[in-house]
Amino acid sequence: MQPTILVTGANGQLGSVLIPALRGRYGSERVIASDIRSVPNYRGRFELIDATDADRLTQVVREQNVTQIYHLAAILSASGEQQPIRTWNINMSAFLNVLEVSRQEGIDKVFYPSSIAVFGEGAELDHTPNDSVLDPLTSYGISKAAGENWAQYYFAKYGLDVRSIRYPGVIGHQSDPGGGTTDYAVEIFHAAVQGKPFSCFLQADERLPMIFMDDAIRATLELMEAPKENIRIRTSYNLAGASFSPEEVTAAIRQYYPDFDVSYVPDYRQEIAAKWPNSIDDSAARGDWGWQPEYDLKKMAKTMIEALQKRYNRETPLLGNNQFAA
Repeated sequence: MQPTILVTGANGQLGSVLIPALRGRYGSERVIASDIRSVPNYRGRFELIDATDADRLTQVVREQNVTQIYHLAAILSASGEQQPIRTWNINMSAFLNVLEVSRQEGIDKVFYPSSIAVFGEGAELDHTPNDSVLDPLTSYGISKAAGENWAQYYFAKYGLDVRSIRYPGVIGHQSDPGGGTTDYAVEIFHAAVQGKPFSCFLQADERLPMIFMDDAIRATLELMEAPKENIRIRTSYNLAGASFSPEEVTAAIRQYYPDFDVSYVPDYRQEIAAKWPNSIDDSAARGDWGWQPEYDLKKMAKTMIEALQKRYNRETPLLGNNQFAA
């Protein structure tokens, strides 16, 4: 039987791409987008939901016979540090509502997105293993780490099938950046294609794990469709794509735009990034449910630039060796 899926926080960076992917897989009538704000002229099923409102969440789950929930609603890392207590309150109350409603209404599966923000100074910086100590130093990271424990609790105590991924920085062209520390790696492509200089808020050599949006979406679907017995980790799975620094992504962009002007002016986000891993060990995801990334930095850069050229009606200066050709 096909699931009926509710996605909270559907208007965000991940949700705006996940919704079409889910609808393509299960049918438009089977996927309900929801967010705290409506979108004018939205096509498809949509419900106005504040995930911190348990009564409204319960109402929609019952009325629409929801069987799966993808809970994407959250305040992200950089934005969250501006109002840390509010970030904690919103992120935690929303997820606990999802867990309780799912338990009470017999939801089959819940997806919870975690993040590399759960790691802090106690974790190994290189090839950070899945079972590293979690000692985050942002409100967002603290809420995500707590959420992982709640996910495991609801599985162990109630048998609720909660599944989770620790996303690295997600790079995509489908929507604008959403307030994360890794969003420089999206903003920089927009600037390059528009012919604008870019001021990076991280140091040139600050290496961070990243993943291309298409890989992130595919990983999410693969995790949720894996047999239940294959899901050994009930906190969250590490996920890796490609690790790189601002100077490395700049070099990739300059293969297209040799005169692209980038400066480095680190701010408070540099302090956040410095405590996150340089690279991630995702061997558990590879072993348990067959995860394999398809995009490296070279392929990400090519795809981002081609897509943003169409958005901004720009053309790429062609290189003699065309080294980014597929």
